[in-house]
Amino acid sequence: MKTRKNKLERIEATKFYLYISPWLLGFLIFTLYPIVYSFLLIFTNADLTGNGKFIGINNIIKVFSKDPLFLKALENTLYYSFVFVPLSLIFAFLIALLLNQKLKGISIFRTSFYIPYITSGVAVTMLWGWLFNPDVGLINYILSVFGVKGPNWLNDERWAMPAIIIMSLWSIGNTIIITLAGLQDIPTQLYESAELDGANRFTITTRITIPLITPTLFFNLIIGIIGAFQIFTQPYVLTQGGPNYATYTYVLHLYNYAFKYNEIGYASTLAWILFIIIMILTLIVNYTSKYWVYYEN
Repeated sequence: MKTRKNKLERIEATKFYLYISPWLLGFLIFTLYPIVYSFLLIFTNADLTGNGKFIGINNIIKVFSKDPLFLKALENTLYYSFVFVPLSLIFAFLIALLLNQKLKGISIFRTSFYIPYITSGVAVTMLWGWLFNPDVGLINYILSVFGVKGPNWLNDERWAMPAIIIMSLWSIGNTIIITLAGLQDIPTQLYESAELDGANRFTITTRITIPLITPTLFFNLIIGIIGAFQIFTQPYVLTQGGPNYATYTYVLHLYNYAFKYNEIGYASTLAWILFIIIMILTLIVNYTSKYWVYYEN
């Protein structure tokens, strides 16, 4: 009896590893191996072909002492992240409140806000490039109707990054949908009880909706930080980091060293530094969450 049981357990174990083998192979080949290999490249001067020699920590020293654009790229990325992420959370929450209304045809509006998120990043970026055109762009035309002279958006150091942020806010459909799901998870009994007690809309929103939506906001904050620090498509397509490096972001800097200057070893160093920065910020947000995130249990 015991032998039969052991045989069945071995068969089940064999089937288990057989079923997960496609995912396991994919993880080992396309995820774990590149991670380990990129870490090893930090200590080499390898090029795109993988050829190079061991140089110790020279790449790390170069980042902090011999790379004049590292701090500029990091500064621009921090500026983008610290402005875009809070704005995306605020706009997503306000729009989700509107989309949470029980109105006829509301699903059409929900779909409309989500579509920009799934459209091609390059195509959308090119469209916004036309909208920001100082001469024939729609945005400056609308401003001129009200007697306001629009700025030279993408060619002005002061306005180039705000233009990138505005463009990014148009594609927060995923954040909106996740926030909407969090709103719909709030028990309606709480709203009914508050209304019976005479609470107004502002009190209901600040004392019920916002506290109970904080787990969703926490999730969106983490995902937003990770995504914002990897901003690349918009500055690469529209400005190539200009004007005068005003939109030169961290990943654009990493991309240039990897595929323009053919320094894969140094690019891997930049990638791991970015990973560490994101991890530190994520840990800080996770630590502070106990002070502002409310869980029912």
